[in-house]
Amino acid sequence: MSQSEPTITVSTKRGSIACVGLGMTLGSHLTPLARSHIQQADVVFAALSDGIVELWLQRMHPDVRSLQPYYAPGKSRLKTYREWVDVMMAEVRAGKRVCAVFYGHPGVFAWSPHKVIEAARAEGFTALMEPGISAEDCLYADLGIDPGRFGCQHFEASQLLFYERQIDPSAYLVLWQVGVVGNPSIARPDQNVAYRELLVEVLARDYPLDHEVILYRCATLPIEKPRVRRMTLQELT
Repeated sequence: MSQSEPTITVSTKRGSIACVGLGMTLGSHLTPLARSHIQQADVVFAALSDGIVELWLQRMHPDVRSLQPYYAPGKSRLKTYREWVDVMMAEVRAGKRVCAVFYGHPGVFAWSPHKVIEAARAEGFTALMEPGISAEDCLYADLGIDPGRFGCQHFEASQLLFYERQIDPSAYLVLWQVGVVGNPSIARPDQNVAYRELLVEVLARDYPLDHEVILYRCATLPIEKPRVRRMTLQELT
């Protein structure tokens, strides 16, 4: 009398993650491919610019989980971003099809998307990034700047201070995150006056104090206009 071999069921379901960008302006910049990733996901994580955008995203998927609650006053942003990676990877390891949605371009000035893709691929999961329209793209359109005309340099403001980057004053200079200059790891923008003064001092090595600078913030809602404020370098303090 022969005994049949035990039946072993092997699951072929594997988790995956797609990091997509919503662009900067609500409803205007979302690509069809990014929308498809959102709608076909089992779970959607969201790191967006405000609650209105999150509510709009919830109309596209029934299980949208905001990453904003991981922020806390005085808490290291890097710790928060690592927690984002951990919570997203937990769902990938559980076999879920995960979509992580970020405002702008998911790979521009964003630590977590790169790290979660790196972690997922290292463990053999499918992971990809779909580009989105970033604040840089909006800046070129709103200010009428062509980066190919004179060349264009981009620096995170604190990076410019701490690593003594060399500036070419003949090219455009774009500084990111001036609002938290000098203190990139802790979300305390109210305590950076001294660092702004230091930033002006560093920039004054290459530009006169009456040189025009532009504070720019792109529109995030269709009813908004971009914020464009012109001032002298000295007034930046």
